[in-house]
Amino acid sequence: MVRVVIVAVVVALAFAVAYFAQRRAPDPPARSGTDRPDQLDRSDFVRPDAPWLIAVFTSATCDVCIDTWQKALVLESPDVAVQQIDFPRDRALHDRYVIDAVPLVLVVDAQGVVHNSFVGPVSATHLWAAVAEARGPRQ
Repeated sequence: MVRVVIVAVVVALAFAVAYFAQRRAPDPPARSGTDRPDQLDRSDFVRPDAPWLIAVFTSATCDVCIDTWQKALVLESPDVAVQQIDFPRDRALHDRYVIDAVPLVLVVDAQGVVHNSFVGPVSATHLWAAVAEARGPRQ
């Protein structure tokens, strides 16, 4: 009988430790097997209250990134926040969202859902069209 009680206590303790360990671990970014995250935590980025975010992941050693950043920056408006997330300066965000290719541009809504993305060089026309399509028709 004593053995049963000891086993029950050990099992309950193991479940309690596992429960608290899971609660402490941050949620990983949502991914659907693609090269980019499907969901961002908007509080990680500038102007989380803006309806749209253009997140531009770049690297200090990437020449193409400069051109991509300049094209994205033009989209800044009251409704669209634009942020450059440069490696190594913003390494924590690159690591959190498992970004391993730059430039990477994400078009993200207010809930953090990624609507479109571009890996590598992108034309201004494609970038602007993606933002317009994601925002939908004006009402």
